[in-house]
Amino acid sequence: MLIQEKFTVKAPIQQVWRFIINPQLIGNCVPGCENIEAIDERTYVATVKAGVGPIKVRFKITTSLTQIDEPKHIHMEGKGADMGMAGNFTQGSDVYLREVSANETEVAYSSNVTVNGRIALFGDRIMRAQAKKIGEEFIKALKEKIEGQKET
Repeated sequence: MLIQEKFTVKAPIQQVWRFIINPQLIGNCVPGCENIEAIDERTYVATVKAGVGPIKVRFKITTSLTQIDEPKHIHMEGKGADMGMAGNFTQGSDVYLREVSANETEVAYSSNVTVNGRIALFGDRIMRAQAKKIGEEFIKALKEKIEGQKET
């Protein structure tokens, strides 16, 4: 399943970059994220609760930043498994930042997600609707947190 989104943040590109590269800050924007722990500078593990239809899952997700081109691009690979054995997933994601003006940055992301197990039985349409809802909540939280920060 391919998920793509593009939006603008009213903040300089370096401020947006510092925010999205910080696992703790970005984790606070992910709906259902219970905790996040850095393993090293490029790898972190998170626990995220989510649900599709009647199935509620709690994923343990490992994400590795495999390519970093500051402040323009990050490529990351992730994999997660439901702690209750309802399924697992893999993903490859790209995040691109583009300076629109001195105080505005365009953020574009693309994720290719493969879901397996019971949770995958809900089909593409339901999974896409859930991904869209989570994406909207994520974007809203990210914009609020970044735009509410003071430039450092």
